[in-house]
Amino acid sequence: MAKTHFAKHIGGACLSLMILASTSCKVKKEETKSPIQKPNILVIFADDLGYGDVSCNKTNGFKTPQIDQLANEGIRFTSGYATSATCTPARYSMLTGAYPWKNKRAQILAGDAPLLIDTTWTTLPKMLQQQGYHTSVIGKWHLGLGDGSVNWNKEVTPGPRAVGFNDEYIMAATNDRVPCVYINNGLVDHLDPNDPIEVNYKKNFPGQPTGKANPELLKMKTTQGHNQSIVNGISRIGYMKGGKSALWKDEDMADLFLNKAKQYITNHKDEPFFLYYALHEPHVPRIPHPRFVGKSGMGPRGDAILEADWCVGEIMNHLKSLGLDENTIVIFSSDNGPVTDDGYADQADELLGDHTPLGPLRGGKYSLLDGGTRVPFFIRWTNHIKPGTSDALVTQMDFLASFAHMLDVKDINLRDSKNVLDAFLGKDNVGRKEFVFEAIDHKTGLRQGDYILIPPYNGGKYIDWGVMNETGNSKEYQLYNIKEDIGQAKNIAPEKPELLKKMTARYEELTKGYKWKTKFKPAL
Repeated sequence: MAKTHFAKHIGGACLSLMILASTSCKVKKEETKSPIQKPNILVIFADDLGYGDVSCNKTNGFKTPQIDQLANEGIRFTSGYATSATCTPARYSMLTGAYPWKNKRAQILAGDAPLLIDTTWTTLPKMLQQQGYHTSVIGKWHLGLGDGSVNWNKEVTPGPRAVGFNDEYIMAATNDRVPCVYINNGLVDHLDPNDPIEVNYKKNFPGQPTGKANPELLKMKTTQGHNQSIVNGISRIGYMKGGKSALWKDEDMADLFLNKAKQYITNHKDEPFFLYYALHEPHVPRIPHPRFVGKSGMGPRGDAILEADWCVGEIMNHLKSLGLDENTIVIFSSDNGPVTDDGYADQADELLGDHTPLGPLRGGKYSLLDGGTRVPFFIRWTNHIKPGTSDALVTQMDFLASFAHMLDVKDINLRDSKNVLDAFLGKDNVGRKEFVFEAIDHKTGLRQGDYILIPPYNGGKYIDWGVMNETGNSKEYQLYNIKEDIGQAKNIAPEKPELLKKMTARYEELTKGYKWKTKFKPAL
């Protein structure tokens, strides 16, 4: 019998990679009766973590030893991308394999927004589920829940379980948005039915304090927006009433999600699993556990990154303690580029020192420039991926096609996902030929090989807050050779008219029919 497609692509020792005996390998009969253990897949997704926020990317500032170790034991991609410079669209793309700019609703969602993902689609978790994987999401969701009219006091559906996850333990949106509660398989955790939750994103509930009206109640002031309902001494986006027993405490969030992730792995150690472990750090409000306060010397943002680094080390140690680390594909990345001042007065700008969250890049969260979407991106799989650095162009959108190919899954709609499995395994240093990246407001550009094209866009050059606030907007075409000019300092469009014409034509071909006319509004 021949090797399976799965065995062919993961390589390594014959005994561990074949479902049944191969004619080329002598295997005892009793060893052929049990199928191999498919590799577990653990995706660790940070929130607003910049390319330069991890020290293995050779940047100044504090050290991230646990993330560095993960990166050094696998492949560190220098051109690994989220598809969008904001969270909801990037997460949507990672799970669906679809460009977010093709979906008009794929923008930063309110906490009471309906489910964004089409429940009829084959998503990454659903594909893996159909291949015998147990699947779970733990941490930040922010992809909508319900049908647009959620009663938080009953089962909230549809949600993650409708798009391929067996289990969920999540926050509905972000830690700066209501409702500030955890959802455990559709039900608000620890909710007292005698104290029902009410949520409204348009008007406050009578008698409820807000950050705008009652700043004296806040333990962290705001700089823009984020001045509505107060939970745990922090004002949020949106209004909420009730659910006192279910409200989260920000300081404990990292420990809670970590312990849930560890327990999930323990419970499913004897079957292949896919865990999407969605960290909330270093998204605002940055309220790390007291163990980490002051450890970075850069205020709450730096401390939150050190907390995330510790969580990575803890989850890796847990895999090792169960003997699962060698048969688990571990992916670490971020949903978009970094931001310092994102609505709270936590001195993220003032305390940066010589730390450069962008590394050598330009832009940041929300931006068309490369710092908006080029992110930390590492894949570790012991004995199957040779440690090193790769310049291959890869995106989180490509997980669907690549893992489907590895598992020999056919006849599914891969949408915009491309099979770059060889790049993920370190066998190909090219990856994708091109991809269309997205900034805030469905504005898009094209990366093709070593070049980035940004079409003309109206709008200001800077967002109105923070120091990493370049939008990338310009009235002129922008063209950059990022191999020679990683910081996008020189626009070479005037010097390369033929290349500009060619890339513009390709960009228009790829995005035809998807130019949504929306307007970016800062969070209120």
